[in-house]
Amino acid sequence: MNQLSSTIAPCLLGVALNYRGLLEQWLPRFERPPYLQAPQQPVLFIKTPNTRNQDGGRVTRPRGQRLQPGPALGVVIANETRRIHADQAARHIAGYVIVNEFSLPEESYYRPALKEKCRDGFCVVGPMTAAAAILDPHGLAIRLQVNHELRQHNHTSNLVRTIPQLLESISDFMTLQAGDVLITGSPEDPVDVWPGDEVTVEIDGLGQLHNTIVAEGD
Repeated sequence: MNQLSSTIAPCLLGVALNYRGLLEQWLPRFERPPYLQAPQQPVLFIKTPNTRNQDGGRVTRPRGQRLQPGPALGVVIANETRRIHADQAARHIAGYVIVNEFSLPEESYYRPALKEKCRDGFCVVGPMTAAAAILDPHGLAIRLQVNHELRQHNHTSNLVRTIPQLLESISDFMTLQAGDVLITGSPEDPVDVWPGDEVTVEIDGLGQLHNTIVAEGD
């Protein structure tokens, strides 16, 4: 297990549609049933304990399914956090991690995507970098490479809701515990990966996260 995985509490909480480009791609569909309007609050999902994986680990592509990486910045909670204001958020952050939040393609944000997001090994979490080492978590480039080819490039300045805004919203209805990880979102235009692919996520100041895709049954 990596440095973080041995200490984190059970909660791996993700935010969907939190990159501007991805939200804009979905806006036309949100005008039609069953949505009728764009989400007014963060769209949340969970990564259950069976999804945990680590740097260097293998990620299984389910037979007959498409598999897509989800490069993301993760925020590690420092202490018990309940009903905080956004301007208090910094004191509740222990550090940051690279997350690769694998998923089957999502066709709807109307129902929780458990079958798509909660397969074994579908959440790779890297070692933690202390919060003090990251001057601005909203100023980080995030890159996805597949077999050393750049396939996605985005920036945390494109988050729809900032980290303090997310912590204020989420802590209003649930208590976050020390070690919990908030996955702040993945960019638009996800790519498919296949058995044998080497997948790398890089975030400025946090380093890299490497994983190999294998076929189901390997």
